[in-house]
Amino acid sequence: MTSIHQSHNSPALPNNPDAIHATHHPAPSLVFLMATGAGLSVASLYYSQPMLGILGSDIGASTQAIGLVPTLTQLGYALGILLLAPLGDRHDRKTIILVKAALLVVALLAAGCAPSLGILLAASLAIGITATLAQDIVPAAATLAHETRRGQVVGTVMTGLLLGILLSRVVSGGIAERFGWRAMFILAAISVALIGLAAWRRLPRFTPTTTLPYRALMGSLFDLLRRHPALRQAALAQGLLSMGFSAFWSTLAVMLHAAPFHLGSAVAGAFGLAGAAGALAAPLAGRLADRQGPQRVTRLGTGLTAGFFAFMCLSPLLAPHARLWLLAIGTVGFDLGVQITLVAHQSIVYGIEPGARSRLNAVLFVGMFIGMAAGAALGSLLLAKWGWMGVTGLATTTALSAFAVRCLPRASDKA
Repeated sequence: MTSIHQSHNSPALPNNPDAIHATHHPAPSLVFLMATGAGLSVASLYYSQPMLGILGSDIGASTQAIGLVPTLTQLGYALGILLLAPLGDRHDRKTIILVKAALLVVALLAAGCAPSLGILLAASLAIGITATLAQDIVPAAATLAHETRRGQVVGTVMTGLLLGILLSRVVSGGIAERFGWRAMFILAAISVALIGLAAWRRLPRFTPTTTLPYRALMGSLFDLLRRHPALRQAALAQGLLSMGFSAFWSTLAVMLHAAPFHLGSAVAGAFGLAGAAGALAAPLAGRLADRQGPQRVTRLGTGLTAGFFAFMCLSPLLAPHARLWLLAIGTVGFDLGVQITLVAHQSIVYGIEPGARSRLNAVLFVGMFIGMAAGAALGSLLLAKWGWMGVTGLATTTALSAFAVRCLPRASDKA
């Protein structure tokens, strides 16, 4: 197996000669399996969002209390990336993927059978932690691919991941509307179980690339954050942007469920189709970053996001029908901005220290999902106290803050 570059203080293990053939020629069916696995695992983070309106009514929870479901899911994902992602350099990634898939199935079944809000919240945290198997699948794909095809293979897997985010809200909204919210969690568990079975049969073993013990691996994350200002700037800006993004999505279903709309989860889920704009923008943003530099692209993305969130602040002034159109247009625009910025930030981060890309990526995504967890919590609070204007006001403020961070002097010549 092709060895991953090591950071300056990471002792490497020898390559696995038995995996060379698979590394040079990953079968299209295996790439498709990894793309599907990444999509279905990350989708588990978002199934609950369009269902919050009917879920809260069914389980007897207040608007503020039910907002803890996406909050804990996102927080769990951030914790899982921080505490578990470094293990991919130390242990066989196939084993990690299979163990996480099994635990994710259990967590999804627990959510689907939850008799009370407390059990549902615990299951939501567990879903977030174990759904990080998506962050093990992407570097696994990069390792299997020959360097001449690595971009193509990783791009395919990332497309699957983005489509998982997109389709999760659409599918969960429709299924919850017709069969109830519990059915969605059970179907999700079945889908992950099937992916786990396929991964057990098809994925090769992965040779660990470092002998660093767990404590040293964790310490290397903070060392990277300390040594690289460009990493700190990227994590902060993406975290701020994600705060507004999560505040919007975690409260949209509740807002549409209430007066004057009285719309079901299917409509809330349909707004997830706006994610197609982000998925289509990912390769375009990468090419633009190569030509114009990722620093400019981050300013473009954060500026677009702030502008469309500010545009949605006009929503309470319009008639209900016009408000839905404004929401649809705004959703396409800000999702495009968020995805453009994320791709540019990944371009910046991957160029900092090639030998530590998986850990650099972990730091970036921890910042991103801490922002998402904070956004879900603040969004529910603001919706309860000040209505939709409070949510869009928060999203506009955080996006403007991210734009300001990206307008600071460049933290590194590589950015």
